[in-house]
Order: sequence, then structure tokens, then C-alpha cells
Amino acid sequence: MSKKKYVSDKQAAMMEEGEREPCRLYLITPPRLEPRAFADTLKAALDAGDVASLQLRLKTEAEETASADAIRRATEILMPVAHARNVAFIVNDRADIAAEMNADGVHIGQDDMPYKEARKLVGPDRAVGVTCHNSRHLAMEAGEAGADYVAFGAFYDTATKQPKFRAEPEILTWWSETFVVPCVAIGGITVENAAPLVAAGADFLAVSAGVWAHAQGPAEAVRALNRVMTEARKTP
Repeated sequence: MSKKKYVSDKQAAMMEEGEREPCRLYLITPPRLEPRAFADTLKAALDAGDVASLQLRLKTEAEETASADAIRRATEILMPVAHARNVAFIVNDRADIAAEMNADGVHIGQDDMPYKEARKLVGPDRAVGVTCHNSRHLAMEAGEAGADYVAFGAFYDTATKQPKFRAEPEILTWWSETFVVPCVAIGGITVENAAPLVAAGADFLAVSAGVWAHAQGPAEAVRALNRVMTEARKTP
């Protein structure tokens, strides 16, 4: 797959000059929450620093996707909180609900529906992100199909979900040096271990427990991650 698939003349010139967009935070909700109670926590986190997007990822105790009604209710309550702060709202797994609730996009895994089906459901104006684990092949397929971002991971151990694959930071470097489609790093990311992924080329850091379970609270985690992303991006 040619680099020209993704790169305009202007973008290619920027890449040759070494210019890079800043890495940004991609928050993922806790898998289980009470939306109204969580709304205040979310407000404090989003008000603490730059956050690009919020993914609603609700799971049952058995790690199955939550019911459609639970996802709808959480979206009704939490999406306005995100939008009031110019934060994109992404629904995990359920492209149909993302379209129905007018969310900003959907994130799909390799075991969910195919990209083309998700795109058909959400239309051309909403984002579709695709989990690609540690696979260059899956990432290139997703990018070529039209995905708005590809997600690599898990990079570290995580208690949020049981990772099937372990990715290494060099996949972020390879992707960011070759393609313009943004890449997301995910899996066990915390304030303490985020810097190498930013330096490697991640466009976004997808963080869940690293924010919500932070010892000093979610707001301090967001502030600290923003500091880490700024400093790590400056590293040659």
C-alpha cells in the first residue's frame, strides 16, 4: 500500500520537515458506571486539561457489551457533558446506537462488525475507529478501507480488559512515519508509562483506569497526562 494513499502534497512536505501534531488524550469510560453519578466526575476530568474524545465503553460483569438501553441512557447523560467541552463522543461496539443517538463516531474491534458495515450504519460524517492489536496488516487494511483512526495495543498490562495481544512502541513509529491516518495507543496506559508511547509516535493515548483510578483523582491524571504528552513530544 502506497504512502500516497493517505498523504497530500502538503502533508508529505510537513512529514519531511519533521512536523507533527501534538498527541492528545482519548478517554475511555469505566466499563461499569451510573451515568448521573459519573457525570460530575467526568466534568471535573474534562475541565482539567485537553481531551480530544471520550469513548463510552460499557460492559457487564461477564465482559459482554451492556444492553442497548444502558448505552442509550449513558449517552443521553454523558454526551452533552462532552460536547459542552468540545470533546468528541464515541460509542464502543454499537454503530447502530452511535447513529441513532447522533454520536460523533463508533469504535469497533476485530470481533465486532466489519468496517464496511459500521461505516454504512454511521454514514460518511461520523468517525469509525478500528482495533488493530499489534498487526501491521490489520492496520493497513483498516486504513485502506477508510478508517478514521487505527488503535494499537495493549502496550502494558491492564485490569480494564484481558488483552489478547501485546504491542511494542515501534509499531507506532512505523505507522506515524508512513501514514497520515492517526494512530491510537491503548492498554494499561498511565501517567507513569505514557511518555515512551508519545515519543514513539502515538497521535492519541486511550486511557481508562489510568485516569479514573489515579491516586490523586481523575482531574489530576488529566493534567499530568497533558504535561507528559507535551514534554514527550518535544523529545528528539
